[in-house]
Amino acid sequence: MAKSHERTFTDAQLDGFIEKVWREGGQRYRDLPWRNIEDPYAVLVSEIMLQQTQVSRVEKHWNRFLEVFPTLKVLAAADVSLVLENWQGLGYNRRALALKRTAEQCVAEYGGALPSSEQELLALPGIGKATAGGVMAFAFQKPALYLETNVRTVFLHELFPGEEGVSDKTFEPLVWKTCSKDDPRGWYYALLDYGAYLKSITVNPSRRSKHYTKQSAFEGSNRQKRAEIVRIVLANPGIKLQEAKNALDDFEKQKGRPPVEDKQFMDLVKSLTTEGFFTHDESTNTLRS
Repeated sequence: MAKSHERTFTDAQLDGFIEKVWREGGQRYRDLPWRNIEDPYAVLVSEIMLQQTQVSRVEKHWNRFLEVFPTLKVLAAADVSLVLENWQGLGYNRRALALKRTAEQCVAEYGGALPSSEQELLALPGIGKATAGGVMAFAFQKPALYLETNVRTVFLHELFPGEEGVSDKTFEPLVWKTCSKDDPRGWYYALLDYGAYLKSITVNPSRRSKHYTKQSAFEGSNRQKRAEIVRIVLANPGIKLQEAKNALDDFEKQKGRPPVEDKQFMDLVKSLTTEGFFTHDESTNTLRS
């Protein structure tokens, strides 16, 4: 079998692919609350939340988050602790900090609006190529390169059956070439919904992507410990460092694990303070969000 980077497709093959995606995706359309809306900020929130998070979990949080922070200006002015409090349950809390920093930058540079060009979007904190492409297509109805796991799944299943280690460099020109110029929003909805369906009925084809990485286990990981420390500080602003350590050890004990070593705990606290989750007042040895 030819290597994936050597594959070429005729216009007729791509036309057939496009027709099938519209048909299959349309039959499996998911009426999600962040679809077909005109608020770029609300679209951005959904795209950030959907990074490494299941749709069902995002559905529980998206509306609630926007009720508390309805605009970029409101989010920019909010306390970090309130933002993190309303992010709880989504995981990967650093996404919330990046979103707040994006809001602050948009207020400072764009009058509180989200910019509408890919280059400007990519310059904002926490926004990579996929997120920028999603905002361009879904919020601004502009053709864009949007490549995420469900999109990869469709291209692998339909155009690269049986091939392993297919690179995004192979996908990108195909994704761009097949993107609808008239309705990029609808096109990517079709790709996403068809991809989600394929993943539900077969072994996830996206595993054949060169860029596929299996998510590491959360239970017992440093990610879980970090998230628990953030939760402890949010619930107890001004908590003494040792009290936070004791609370984390209690959490670990409930999970059937030994206490966290002092050095590991301090390393976690240092990383969280460096990233801006809370502050460590060394004069009083307290943690405050």
